[in-house]
Amino acid sequence: MQVASVSSTTAVSGPRSKLSSSSDTAALQKRLRDLTNALKEASTDSTLSAKAKQQKLQLLQAQIQAVQAQLEAIQRQKQQEQIQKQSEAPATQTTDSGSTASNTGGASGLGGVVDTYA
Repeated sequence: MQVASVSSTTAVSGPRSKLSSSSDTAALQKRLRDLTNALKEASTDSTLSAKAKQQKLQLLQAQIQAVQAQLEAIQRQKQQEQIQKQSEAPATQTTDSGSTASNTGGASGLGGVVDTYA
């Protein structure tokens, strides 16, 4: 008996834009559903020999694991981007508030704020 092979055509590598990663996620989720359905069908397929059935199931399980790993990589990338944005946001706020404080006083430092009486 010959085992029908199922090949994966979706590959994700390198940095991607948000739009691209969203479409990659959708494509990978569809691929995962298709592979899961194929696994269910293969497990109940009575036309294959026991050895061929076992090989097909192992192949499908390996492909499912690969797609899951790709999805996890995209999720980690999105989390890293969020963390990076959050860490950049407070830095820009402090520079903005620092520049407004120096422009309003005219005198810099503590001496510009203290009233002196003679």
